[in-house]
Amino acid sequence: MIPVGYVALWIFIFSLPWEGVIVTGGTAVVPRLTGMIAVGSAALAVTFTGRLRRWHLFHVAALLFVLVAGLNLFFTAPAGHLPAKYYTFVQLFLVLWMIWEIARTRRAVHGLMLAYVSGAYVAALLTLTVLHSHGTAMRRYVAGDFDPNDLAMTLSLALPMAWYLGTVFQKPLLRLFCRAYLPLGLLALGLTGSRGGMLTAGVALMIVPLSMTKLTPGRLIAAMLTLAITATVAANYVPERVVERLATTSSDISRLSFGGRFKFWVAGLEAFTQKPLMGYGTGGFVRAIYPILGSVSLVAHNSFISLLVEEGLVGLLLYLTMMLAVLGAVLRLPKFERRFALLLLATLFVAMSPLTWEDRKPVWFILAALLGLSQATLPARASPQGQVPASPPAGRPATEIRQRPGPRPRASWEARG
Repeated sequence: MIPVGYVALWIFIFSLPWEGVIVTGGTAVVPRLTGMIAVGSAALAVTFTGRLRRWHLFHVAALLFVLVAGLNLFFTAPAGHLPAKYYTFVQLFLVLWMIWEIARTRRAVHGLMLAYVSGAYVAALLTLTVLHSHGTAMRRYVAGDFDPNDLAMTLSLALPMAWYLGTVFQKPLLRLFCRAYLPLGLLALGLTGSRGGMLTAGVALMIVPLSMTKLTPGRLIAAMLTLAITATVAANYVPERVVERLATTSSDISRLSFGGRFKFWVAGLEAFTQKPLMGYGTGGFVRAIYPILGSVSLVAHNSFISLLVEEGLVGLLLYLTMMLAVLGAVLRLPKFERRFALLLLATLFVAMSPLTWEDRKPVWFILAALLGLSQATLPARASPQGQVPASPPAGRPATEIRQRPGPRPRASWEARG
């Protein structure tokens, strides 16, 4: 059942970057269907094999976050009504669990990252079709029902993954496929006109200089060509009206406007002082700031302020514990993987800062994937006799390493009689 579950999980991750394209009745069809198949396959595999991986601190914090948020709703939500955002948290916890159970090897985790990059390809290509259809008359280009900022952040998160995979994969076609995402992804990102997405992409592209020491001379030349092509494509194909909008980023920051978000942040912090411990409940941010801003009240446009107001200090600390648990795990990775993981976490943090993204699938997927990568590549520990066992094959989790018995001592001639 694990192979079936992994295929369903791969398709589920593949659909995340373009889930806003195929929507029926307000529901993203492909992620819902493949997610149910993957969860069912993981549950059956655990039932039949009787093998359940020991949870990490990350999973414990995630479960406590979901439980505390649910308990809080009994006191804050209207009778008999739970917000859709809470059901999303429950589903996201199941995503964490099935990634933990199904993707146990380094190769499997790399495959899921490749699924996300492949899905980002789809979202980028669909965005380019909008440019082809409407020409240069629009200020922002998006595929399907996507919000431009959401699409930009989704594409940005694929940048460090694509570069990392293009470095670690051995097959030339896979390396080329991953590296080629950079010019395409950056072009589509620029078309969204998202200033926050541009800043996030700037952080994501730090993976390039950080990985230079890993590259052979041939791969270094290929990397420089990729960057040159990326800059050329972005400069020649992003419409002038979009460039003009992106050019207002510095003035927007200097005025403390942040696209009109600053007033929501201030109002949220003011509302937080009224209910600091447990907050206003999941989905309660607009209700919390309505007495302050009135009819112009919107969501927080900052994941951490949203958590602070809705879930209170307790919920925010549990969520941060999830992120810190992943941070602590990736610090044990080898040098190159550690740089990539830290850079991806930094990109994720920047992406969450101007958006209400605490309940978005890409966020929880990246946290789960980085944790899985760290557990699949843990260095072997020394044995009690002081000997270090051989490193496991690539892709084998460290939790599956078993100490091989040493050579059996020979019996002496006296003992043989």
